Amino acid sequence: MRKLVIVWCCAFGSLSLQASTELDSLYQFLDQCMADREQYEAKKIARIDNIKAILANEDISNTERHHLINRLITEYSTLSFDSTLYYINKNLADPEINAEAFNETILMQANLFAKSGAYKESMDIAAQAKRDALDRNGSVRYFDVYRKIYEDLYFYSSLDKNREKYLSLYNAYTDSVKAVLEPGSRELLGILEKEYRDARQLDSCEIINAQRFEGLKMGTAQYSMVAFERSLIHELRGHTERQIENLILSAASDIQASIKDYASLTQLALLLFEQGEIEKAYKYIQFSSQDAEYFNSRLRFIEISNILPVITTAHENIINDQNRELKKYLTTISVLSVILACFFLILLVQIGRIRQAKNKLHKANASLKTLNDELRHSNQSLKSLNEQLVITDKVKEQYIANFLDICSEFIDKLENYQRMVKRLVSARKYEELVQKASSSEFIEAEVQAFYHTFDTTFLNIYPDFVERINALLQDDKKFELKKDESLNTELRIFALIRLGIEDSSKISKLLRYSVNTIYNYRAKIKNWALSPREEFEQKVLQIDAFTNQADQE
Repeated sequence: MRKLVIVWCCAFGSLSLQASTELDSLYQFLDQCMADREQYEAKKIARIDNIKAILANEDISNTERHHLINRLITEYSTLSFDSTLYYINKNLADPEINAEAFNETILMQANLFAKSGAYKESMDIAAQAKRDALDRNGSVRYFDVYRKIYEDLYFYSSLDKNREKYLSLYNAYTDSVKAVLEPGSRELLGILEKEYRDARQLDSCEIINAQRFEGLKMGTAQYSMVAFERSLIHELRGHTERQIENLILSAASDIQASIKDYASLTQLALLLFEQGEIEKAYKYIQFSSQDAEYFNSRLRFIEISNILPVITTAHENIINDQNRELKKYLTTISVLSVILACFFLILLVQIGRIRQAKNKLHKANASLKTLNDELRHSNQSLKSLNEQLVITDKVKEQYIANFLDICSEFIDKLENYQRMVKRLVSARKYEELVQKASSSEFIEAEVQAFYHTFDTTFLNIYPDFVERINALLQDDKKFELKKDESLNTELRIFALIRLGIEDSSKISKLLRYSVNTIYNYRAKIKNWALSPREEFEQKVLQIDAFTNQADQE
């Protein structure tokens, strides 16, 4: 599914989804990208380490060294503000740097400060550029720095007078950039798209955005930016679902490219919060906050700090409400546990009575051998005692079967309560809590307790069951139980068969395995038998109860 999403994301065309299940797939894709963040970072760090290894060679030329440091600056520019600044300063500290290289580096530094919100510092740095040495690319960088500064100042300023001034300067530098850009370049298309978007000419805006998408691959800064700007188009059109789709694609691309200074995931968190999707919003804003802290961008910190407390408070309120609900269900489960314990006690009493009846039978048989003069009476008593034994065995097996049904039913009840919790949470769209509330740890513990009780009860009735099974198997296939193990899965299957439960589907339900697994275990053990495999289960049914006790007596 993930591969299909990636291919679909990279292809040109409409990105709208026709069903909520497809939007859910995009959320899953984004969550998987978030889970794989360290793997993407490791790849980027590996590239950086390779460049550093080459840079460590003292035999490279000054031009090559400058070029390698520029590559490090490019790699770090989306990963770490401090590391980017470090290598920019390293290039600027080169006493042999030429005018062209100086302009390129100083404008990188100005752009870095502009993106972080340090506009005064950015303008001071950009002013150091040697204008007479600027080529076409240098001019683009120079004008673009000022364009970025005045765009942000216009956006964040609250005074109308200042906003008019900043907008005028922004337009002037935009015209300057357009004048030096090559016709048809991606940079020029990006500027034209924004102009159409600002003028609300959204049809033209979409056409240019589609042109910019051609040839782009997910996991690149260009893809992330174009997808984010496409979300802005859908926001203006009021297409919220398609806005979310493109924010997800942009955020996933940012993560794959190890871009830490981004806006898409933060914007997605804010949009989901406004829609009441608190769990997703909380998860995404926390993730964005971690990346912003990693990058160390002052501007991004300010943006997230305005959103984070609101979403966090809403999330905590939901958690508190759900904790109260969970306490109610835990109380119910505790009551059921007490009831189950009572059933266990009753079962143990009945097993004790069965054992006493068995002992009486053995004593009666011994008395019959010494009372020859009362043969007829003794034979009649023996017949009566044998009938009592049959009834006792049936009672024993019935109680064990009831015991197993109670355990299985209790486990099913626990699963039903978990489903109930899940439905309540899902109704309020608290997905993360649903995942936590759906933990199987409690059920697994009850299953293990069920196994332990079953093993103990069964071996009390058939104490030499393991030895009798091993006697039916080949020497190299005999069971060797671990120190803390009474029975293993295979032995439990044949213990149930000895109790008369031969249906694989019933066994699978009791032992919590699939029918195929039970069938495979049965077939495997029968293949290990000394006798013909068809006779193995019949011989298991012939294993006697209380054998050890009888031998001792």
